[in-house]
Amino acid sequence: MGGTDATGGGRDGRGALGNMLSGIAVAVGFALFLGGFVWGALVYQPYTVPTDSMMPTVLPGDRVLAQRIDGGEVRRGDVIIFNDSAWSDLPMVKRVVGIGGDTVKTGADGALTVNGVTLDEPYIDDAAPESGLAMPPGQPAAPGTPFEVTVPEGNLFLLGDRRGASLDSRAHLQEAGQGTVPRSAVSARVDARAWPSAGMLERPRTYADLPGGVSRPGPLRLQLAAVAAGALLVVLGAAYGPLARVLERGRRREPAGAR
Repeated sequence: MGGTDATGGGRDGRGALGNMLSGIAVAVGFALFLGGFVWGALVYQPYTVPTDSMMPTVLPGDRVLAQRIDGGEVRRGDVIIFNDSAWSDLPMVKRVVGIGGDTVKTGADGALTVNGVTLDEPYIDDAAPESGLAMPPGQPAAPGTPFEVTVPEGNLFLLGDRRGASLDSRAHLQEAGQGTVPRSAVSARVDARAWPSAGMLERPRTYADLPGGVSRPGPLRLQLAAVAAGALLVVLGAAYGPLARVLERGRRREPAGAR
């Protein structure tokens, strides 16, 4: 009888320890799961791309996640969200090609250069639209038109990836600042597509060798990992109790072996 009591006490001890560990797993899992969502909500803002000017990088109607940043954090190659009253009353999305002090230029061959370095841009669509580009009144510049702009300090020169159909800095060359936008107009940097397709936006390698390099991705991957790990811990912790009871019933039904 004493041996039976000792065995039963051991099982009860293991059960109590298991219940305690499962409770800890659920608590930590909830903290990671909710913390990941809250962290993401503080750092990122969702945004729906309204036009096709950034094709094929993002398509019209795509839902993207944009990291809230200060304009001073912007680097060449970033896809940013900004609001400038000279362009539109609504937030817009474009790619940063030049920063303060840069000379952005295209020649008769259409090649884009920054400070004399020709950019390799495999991500763009430079096909002209069938109906032509509807430029604003008084803005004669069109895709393929040679231009040269020296970006004022504190400003950004912006282009759409669909170069043949994007109303971007080229459409404002005749305005003050030659189509550039102040860094203060920037509210966020697009880090990833969220829906209907999901994936991180890569930083173009062509800008990496220019002074300042390219920006680093935000903490989105870490936040998603926290949410996934939290969900897994909650499931595993919650499953411990029912699983332990099923196993215990199974042990009780086993016939006693010969001794």
